[in-house]
Amino acid sequence: MSAHQSEAATAAPVPVQTTRRRRIGRSAKGNAVAYLFLSPWLIGLFCLTLGPILASAYLSLTSYDLFNEPVWIGLENYRTLFFEDARYWAALRVTFEYVFLSVPLKLAFALAIALMLNRGLAGLGLYRSIYYLPSMLGGSVAIAIMWRQIFSYDGVINQILLNFGIDGPSWISSPDYALYTLVSLAVWQFGSPMVIFLAGLKQIPQELYDGAAIDGAGAFQKFINVTLPLLTPIIFFNFVMQIIGSFQAFTPSFIISNGTGGPADATLFYTLYLYEQGFTNFRMGYASAIAWILVGIIATATAASFFSAKYWVHYGDRD
Repeated sequence: MSAHQSEAATAAPVPVQTTRRRRIGRSAKGNAVAYLFLSPWLIGLFCLTLGPILASAYLSLTSYDLFNEPVWIGLENYRTLFFEDARYWAALRVTFEYVFLSVPLKLAFALAIALMLNRGLAGLGLYRSIYYLPSMLGGSVAIAIMWRQIFSYDGVINQILLNFGIDGPSWISSPDYALYTLVSLAVWQFGSPMVIFLAGLKQIPQELYDGAAIDGAGAFQKFINVTLPLLTPIIFFNFVMQIIGSFQAFTPSFIISNGTGGPADATLFYTLYLYEQGFTNFRMGYASAIAWILVGIIATATAASFFSAKYWVHYGDRD
């Protein structure tokens, strides 16, 4: 036996516990570095998201006016909302009417424009940018002010009607028409779902249309039997996103009604009433309860959408 082999044979083996400690130490060091890079996001999560969520849940069970300490009142805010606050139910009705009108019309209009642009028009990028522009500006105060001017008594719409001998009403001052001006504004902001629809249409294989044409299908049959079924995942995505966004709409109602929800509460959106209770009447506990009910409404609508999807949304890998 050589000297080298003898030395190796007599060397003491490294204990298993020591090796395990070294691995744990390296792992802890790696985790510390990872948490260091994650710290900005974690601070935002706990301080800017999770913290306010828990605080609003607590405040919804209190009477709080922003200036004095919250006073615990349990479910009193919710009882008042459901059984004593008529304006709350008016805001709920207006919001549901707005959602049920604006979302289908907006998606239908967006799909129609996407189908038109999908025909291979020259300058497609320019048209797509022009149509998408309203969606980029739609949530701004300037666009809401412009819309208020367009639908005022002496606005553009009535000026056009005068050319046909029609004396139009003051659209935004009439309870019969005010909400529909906001619906038309929502439909005008069709750019975002339109771009998504256009991307989905680009993914449909041309061979399917060619096969349908060989079978004698016309344009309408191709749309019903080829385009719509393959586009249902895109329709579903746009539908859910628009439902969530419509329930949270605020700026158009606030600007066009001057923050009152008028005329006669015809444009009193849910979020506008929440803002009024929290920052005008300083009933922050009451506003927190309104906000949590809105969370429940949106969650229920989203869950119902996902439940219904299995009956009408078709995925290629499942069919």
